Amino acid sequence: MSISTDQRPAGSAPTLGYLSGIGTIFGLEIRQRIRNRGWYIMLGIWFVVVAAVVGLAALSVGVDEFGPGQVMFELVIAFVLFFGMLIAPALSANSITGDRASGTLAILQNTLLTPGQLMWGKWLASWVASLGFLVVTIPLIGWAMTYGDVYLPGAPVLLGMLALELAMVCALGVGVSALANRTLFAVMVTYLLVALLGLGTLIAYGLSMQLVKTEVQISNQVWPEEYMGDEYYGEWDQDAYTCESRVYPQETFATDRITWLLAANPFVVVADAAPRVPPPPGDDEMNSSAGPMGAISDGVRMSQAGPEYLMPCLNGVKSDMTLPTSTPLWPLGLGIQALFVGGIVAAGRNKLKTPAGKLSSGTRIA
Repeated sequence: MSISTDQRPAGSAPTLGYLSGIGTIFGLEIRQRIRNRGWYIMLGIWFVVVAAVVGLAALSVGVDEFGPGQVMFELVIAFVLFFGMLIAPALSANSITGDRASGTLAILQNTLLTPGQLMWGKWLASWVASLGFLVVTIPLIGWAMTYGDVYLPGAPVLLGMLALELAMVCALGVGVSALANRTLFAVMVTYLLVALLGLGTLIAYGLSMQLVKTEVQISNQVWPEEYMGDEYYGEWDQDAYTCESRVYPQETFATDRITWLLAANPFVVVADAAPRVPPPPGDDEMNSSAGPMGAISDGVRMSQAGPEYLMPCLNGVKSDMTLPTSTPLWPLGLGIQALFVGGIVAAGRNKLKTPAGKLSSGTRIA
């Protein structure tokens, strides 16, 4: 039987369960967000925008080309991830700096709550708030499912990885919020760090192209004579060509050496983790890229394959244009993100320890 505070033995210190402390902070934070009318307005605008985009995609994508349901489903995932990267920093980066500015942080630190409980509770509240943008798109996901062509084994993986990436961004925002003294500064820094993971990895990949420039020997393709006429209307066989024996040098890029730079990109992590949509019978493997996430997955695999996939006649030999089975990038990407975010969160937790040895000028105590 639990002992109340009044019945404690003399001299014993009061205690607070770790999960109870996290639940207390989570409850306080989530109630504040629920009472905010602007939150519901934002969710409504968000739903209208995504519904308009998905509806236009359903009208523009033909059933004979790609499965419209898969395109719509992947569009929802891509939009939630994209806007989640924009909104999650604002939801999390003011969680602790806001309390510090209003003078309530010192009150919380003077309770039985530990810095870890404080950060866990605020992170959980901001993550749940960001998942609201995914929840309101459930009707759109259900609409995509009605077409019957959504690849069901990949659906829960995409949704799970999307939720995980939102959790990473929220943890990053809470960590920066604990380190910063001003809300505006914390939000700006969090946006810059998110941009580093998103745009920064793409820029690093593009600038590194010149470092992996290489020269290969290629030859021209020779097609059957019946393919060369302008009036040929027969079935085109992509593998009907042969390669000339005479080769000549051509510069290209060994992208397989720098693809790892894309590993920490949130879009690459989500797209690379999902099982690939199998191509229709008799169709090319690349046609399995029904939506944006599939296109990202194929692009990463092409980069991992390097020049051997891009050159149909490499060294005068007919190349196998089938994308090879490559090592998944998403475990490396999640590992890099976890180390990056974990370091910032650990530093933030250390700053919340009391008593503080030294406070910066202008810091409000209570």
